Amino acid sequence: MSSSLDRLKALTSRLEEKLEGKEKSVKDDSTPAKTEQVETVTEKVAETKKPVAGKPSVKKKESADDVREKNIVRVKNLYEKLKIFEKSPDFDNIFIYKAMNLSGIGLKEEDFGQVREGKYIQIIAITYEPDKNGKKKAKNISLGYFGKAETLDGTLKNEIIEFVLRWRYEKAFQNVEHYKDLIERVEVPATTLF
Repeated sequence: MSSSLDRLKALTSRLEEKLEGKEKSVKDDSTPAKTEQVETVTEKVAETKKPVAGKPSVKKKESADDVREKNIVRVKNLYEKLKIFEKSPDFDNIFIYKAMNLSGIGLKEEDFGQVREGKYIQIIAITYEPDKNGKKKAKNISLGYFGKAETLDGTLKNEIIEFVLRWRYEKAFQNVEHYKDLIERVEVPATTLF
């Protein structure tokens, strides 16, 4: 791979040198020979990008849409496996919550994945509802109860953590979409905003 990269760098350097030399010569002289030289160098650069027989080709990066789609499939799978549907029967509605936390398992950097002895493991969804004075107040809703921390199976613990993290990941995607939409509204001429 480094030899391909070295060849590409060498070709690029030669192309830049030729272009600099051409710029110094008469600028309006565009003969077919110059075009042929540029095309030849361009073809050589393209050839170095082709996969070499016997070597694996570099995979293209997944788009954000692909990543998001796979994430939602996995969230739904965990939603069913962890029986979240018992407390929140409509999968599409689990994203209306403002936040999601875990009780009994650490998610901070310093205690990530550590169970807290003596605590009960729960997935907690958070909403904000107005109180009698109209002031928004946080409301916790248990989406899943999994018993005492000491008795929690390691695989189940990982799935619970994964569900919460993947839910948060999808929520972040939704927030990004919201802000992209708002930015698009601002980018149009000011006379059409309001």
